[in-house]
Amino acid sequence: MKLIIQIPCLNEAESLPHTLAALPKQIPGIDMIEVLVIDDGSTDGTSEVAAQHGVHHIVRLTKTKGLATVFQVGLDACLKKGADIIVNTDADGQYKGEDIPRLVRPIVEGRADVVIGNRDIENVKQFSWIKKRLQRIGSAVVRQLSGADVPDATTGFRAYNREAALRLNIVSNYTYTIESIIQAAYKNLAIENITIQTNPVHRPSRLFKNIPQYISRSIVTMVRVWAMFNPMRMFMNLGVIALCVGGLIGWRFLLFYWAGEGGGHIQSLLFASVCVIAGIQLLVIGLVADLISVNRRLLEDVLLRIKRIEMEK
Repeated sequence: MKLIIQIPCLNEAESLPHTLAALPKQIPGIDMIEVLVIDDGSTDGTSEVAAQHGVHHIVRLTKTKGLATVFQVGLDACLKKGADIIVNTDADGQYKGEDIPRLVRPIVEGRADVVIGNRDIENVKQFSWIKKRLQRIGSAVVRQLSGADVPDATTGFRAYNREAALRLNIVSNYTYTIESIIQAAYKNLAIENITIQTNPVHRPSRLFKNIPQYISRSIVTMVRVWAMFNPMRMFMNLGVIALCVGGLIGWRFLLFYWAGEGGGHIQSLLFASVCVIAGIQLLVIGLVADLISVNRRLLEDVLLRIKRIEMEK
């Protein structure tokens, strides 16, 4: 069984050697361990540092594409290199290499397709109180959207078996963490969790500039992915809400009308009509989106077959 540890990098020449040194050389149940670095257009010589430290595979992007794209590029490269298990870890040394054997164990034992290394958020000293609360809230929302019991939805320390890596198709241009969980859940992949400890990271995140940007992009990602995988439920809920609001306001107008005061509440009738029309339109959009979703699933099945054919060559 072959394990490839993929490390997305953006200007990580300084931290990468320490991360590489901490990676395990042997793991029970694993016959071969290799490392793949995806250099996201670094300008500090990250690829050269990776080569100097014996990295087996280096994929260099000529322009910075973003973490989500880099993650998908890494999965595809690992599959083409014959990986049976893929571990994703960060180059900044946040995650401990000594946890990788525990991370891959459920996959080696055939219990899981995806294993997520959940940080003990409350005890991560470098996280502010606000960030801890946002992490908790965000993870709770992802659990509701996906139905998967994942305490830490934004951790990047994860392991995937070959089947999971083949089935995941990241479409976000921001981050893969939230989308991959929702996809894995809706594609009926078995997800397990382990609790990990982290190392302190002293540089600021390169994924987002500030908390408001992080919140807005995460919300957009969650809504987009949920709408992609469960459009009927999303638009039906919105449509029913609009119809209920329109119905209540319309009933209110009727009460005034029967009391002989309808002339002064025409605006309520107009607003109720707008809500009812919007509700009907949302229901129709839900039906159309559901048909599009069926087509997307068929296309993903074709893509999966193509990937498998490519792997056999």
